[in-house]
Amino acid sequence: MIKVARRYRFVIRDTDRHGNVRVYLRQPGKPKVRLYEEPGSDAFDAEYRRALDAKPKPKPALVGAVLPGSVDALCVAYYKSAEFRRMDERSQRVRRQILDRFRVERGTKPAGRLEPRHLVQTRDSKADTPEAANSLLKALRAAYRYGVTLGLVDDNPALKVAYLPGSSEGFHAWTLEEVAQFEAKYPVGTQPRLALALLLYTGQRRSDVVQLGRQHVRDGWLHFTQHKNRSKRPVRLQLPIIPELQRIIDATPTGELAFLVSGKGTPYSAETFGNRFRAWCRAASLPLCSPHGLRKAAAARLAELGCSAHEIMAVTGHRTLKEVDRYTRAAAQKVMAESAFSRLVAAKPANEKSHSSLAGPEWDKSVSQVSENKGDSKWMVPRAGIEPATLRFSVACSTN
Repeated sequence: MIKVARRYRFVIRDTDRHGNVRVYLRQPGKPKVRLYEEPGSDAFDAEYRRALDAKPKPKPALVGAVLPGSVDALCVAYYKSAEFRRMDERSQRVRRQILDRFRVERGTKPAGRLEPRHLVQTRDSKADTPEAANSLLKALRAAYRYGVTLGLVDDNPALKVAYLPGSSEGFHAWTLEEVAQFEAKYPVGTQPRLALALLLYTGQRRSDVVQLGRQHVRDGWLHFTQHKNRSKRPVRLQLPIIPELQRIIDATPTGELAFLVSGKGTPYSAETFGNRFRAWCRAASLPLCSPHGLRKAAAARLAELGCSAHEIMAVTGHRTLKEVDRYTRAAAQKVMAESAFSRLVAAKPANEKSHSSLAGPEWDKSVSQVSENKGDSKWMVPRAGIEPATLRFSVACSTN
């Protein structure tokens, strides 16, 4: 039992499990101080007075402690912002990882003293991975923009540093041959084939495909909201279920609330499904292929069919033409090149005429011949539309 000495305020006696009695000074809001002299003695009185008058020692800074005004403090404030909290869980995790890596290097530095030249050095050090450099700049722009709003900093230095130009085409877009190779490995009725069909015939991301189920089907159409930016700028889509996709869905075991389910009968997370699909691709000897590559292939195929950028955006859910252009640039180049050469082939010189095997008055090299060019227009795509050779991609797309 703790006993309080009457003569000394805040003094307590404590007996430990070994029977030893210890005396402490315990003042509210201050750390407990042990007193070693015998209570009631002059030595104890002096020790007691020193303990009462002593100022508490400042606590040493903990490893990873946030210093006011630092880059750490700015990032921690940003993590609590509505803008950050409205991002989906995966985007939050990626954004936090990017900023936390930057904090390891500059977290204790004053946020207001970060200059564009410092960020240029950091950006250029990541020149071999331009997407990583640009992702850091994007994250810092968001954090500093929030800091300016709160008055934590006066300027946004990340806005003054340009992004690095991309050095790659991003995810590999599937070819017709790769699709056929995957289909040969996984026949209709298997889950890998259903996953391929959902990705290819909807043009959606893996995060959307894993949430699709029969509850989204109405009168042969899929009605759903894309997972990306669903809390900030939701994109709601209505897509027709083409006959080939419906045939594969009907022939494949599915879950109750999701077409694609794990071995436990539960829907996949986007990350788990992505890993699982890549494993299926490796088993089919397609190491470069991925779920997102099918989204690119679907958009490119629509472009090859003559669909306009706005028609493709209606399928993929992109908001800007710039985003669609990244997916369809190669396909558009192929279509325009074919169109150009078709004009070249169709356009014959006005004075050109087929040679006759026999020389005669109808053909004389020394005499100018006149022939009528009755038109050089040539339809590259029939007015009724075309069907892909092997993909059976039946998304209706006017080519008039």
